[in-house]
Amino acid sequence: MAELDPLKEDFSVYNGEGTVLRKAQLRMLDILIEVDRICKKHNIPYWIDYGTLLGAIRHGGFIPWDDDLDISVLKKDYFRLAEILERELPKDLAFQDWRNERKLTMKGGKVRDLRSYYDDGLTKRGEMKLQGIFIDIFPVEQIPSFKIKQKVDFFYGRAFRRLRGLNDSKREYIIALFMWPCANVLVLFSRFLALFMGKDLLANIHGGLNLPVSHREKDIFPLKEVTFEGMTFSGPNDPDTFLRAIYGNYMWVPPKEKRMTHASLIEFLD
Repeated sequence: MAELDPLKEDFSVYNGEGTVLRKAQLRMLDILIEVDRICKKHNIPYWIDYGTLLGAIRHGGFIPWDDDLDISVLKKDYFRLAEILERELPKDLAFQDWRNERKLTMKGGKVRDLRSYYDDGLTKRGEMKLQGIFIDIFPVEQIPSFKIKQKVDFFYGRAFRRLRGLNDSKREYIIALFMWPCANVLVLFSRFLALFMGKDLLANIHGGLNLPVSHREKDIFPLKEVTFEGMTFSGPNDPDTFLRAIYGNYMWVPPKEKRMTHASLIEFLD
């Protein structure tokens, strides 16, 4: 399969100037600029991740049809960053995570724009206090091995999500109630093992984004600058190895029928 040649296709059909998607991408970029400023001010390391990093390397910015933006931080920095964001974000932005919004079924944070509406297809309008355009903040921690993490997350992640109403089944909710204490013990055991095993292995926290991927610490740190939308932000030390672990041949552009967006509706309120 051929790698991307930007001269062969006009991607502006997705996010050309003046389109709703491009306006949303630029608003997400504004949020990232503010989060980047706060992270630098407080010496909190972060890196652009997933499709955002892929877009930076392959397209020099957003994947043309992408409507979200991802960054990651170490778990030990996540909770400090959350407190700082709640204090220092400008009035048109707000921080949201699973601790202040029960409708969120994944452990991670979002910085939301208060001047827009983003329909992710998972919640109805008005079900959450904050539903604007956002960037995701994913906490990452050391794991003993990916197999152990998968097994623990089978119980912990399933229980966490069902206790938060991901599945409407009362049977699943009751099962999750019984699973929850044991699932928490498994997480503690996994974190104990991580003190002795896999010290250079990092993945999303238990109950967080559940993707079948982990990274070596040396592929992330020390962080290096990555160009995204004409600006520089923090990225992993070895973007090639990092992206191949997630996507394989990440320079291959998917066919048109597989170029999916996440939102079913984006509205601007200003």
